[in-house]
Amino acid sequence: MAAEDPCLPGRRARDGSTWRIGTDAEVAWIANGTSTGRTITAAIPPVFDAYATVVLPDSYEEQEKHDRAVSALLTEQSAGQPWWLGYLDTGADDIVFPDAPMVTLYSGWHYVLVEAGPKQAATWRHNAPGSFWPGVLPNLMFPADRSWLVSALWDDDWSCIGGSDGLVGRFLRHPDLQARPVAHGQDATPPGHQAL
Repeated sequence: MAAEDPCLPGRRARDGSTWRIGTDAEVAWIANGTSTGRTITAAIPPVFDAYATVVLPDSYEEQEKHDRAVSALLTEQSAGQPWWLGYLDTGADDIVFPDAPMVTLYSGWHYVLVEAGPKQAATWRHNAPGSFWPGVLPNLMFPADRSWLVSALWDDDWSCIGGSDGLVGRFLRHPDLQARPVAHGQDATPPGHQAL
């Protein structure tokens, strides 16, 4: 279990380093920019050039390919920047730092928010059979400059993304991702899926 470093309030130790734990201030732009509903702005504030949904695969093998592709595309876009990683507390999934204070987003959902990077996003959580959340990636990710945001809402089997036209275009063209563009005001639910 990760422990808080008594010399550094608001931080947690893991992998030989200490990591800053985020507060509501880091996610205020998301909380203030999203609204309840089925449009893309239920997950992503309307501040980006382009939006898409990316379906999460059914199999563990396909999920691994999906996670690698998402990580690679986001890393290319934000090389050298820290990322904010959000782990949703579903009661069943690994939130990485179980003793950390949480932030609240969307419909009163609680997340552990940690400032780390792409390596930690890809390695801190394990893709285990029986877990509610598929894959290893956090439920919420964005870089320090807020140039993109990836968010998967609690019971959806897809992620929502907002970013530049170029980044979203690369998601749409990637052979290991099932992505589709979404416009403001459009139902973000991918065809054949159901928003709960």
